[in-house]
Amino acid sequence: MRIPYIEDLDKWRSTFTFFIPIKVRFSETDLFGHMNNTASFIYFEQARIEYLKSLGLFNSSGEMEAIPVVSDLQCNYLKQLYFDQTLHVYVKAQHVGNTSADIHYMVLDDKQEIALTGRGRLVYIHVQTGKPVSLEESMKEALLQQ
Repeated sequence: MRIPYIEDLDKWRSTFTFFIPIKVRFSETDLFGHMNNTASFIYFEQARIEYLKSLGLFNSSGEMEAIPVVSDLQCNYLKQLYFDQTLHVYVKAQHVGNTSADIHYMVLDDKQEIALTGRGRLVYIHVQTGKPVSLEESMKEALLQQ
């Protein structure tokens, strides 16, 4: 399967360092025990939040002028996943622009094989106006550290 946002899968895989473990819950499966296709986006969100927290870029309390919002998100399903499997959900900033970051995701199954890949754009917007705001240099540096 060709994934448009990945040129070299092995090289791409080797650039991830941050991950969280997630276990596929029963409520995230269908009648046949397969993980529902919507669960991947929940896993991406959970990993993305933990990733931003680890960089000191996610503050859920207090007054904020700008917040990150997802402007697009996609997932490529490479393998079936099942109830009770333990997954490693990796996340990294692939590219950082002036007001946004392209975030990539890789999900490894319990055999350490790539089961899902994903990408999405985070745009930082002003809380009051909803308009994009420039990322501070410190934020760009934090996102680019791998």
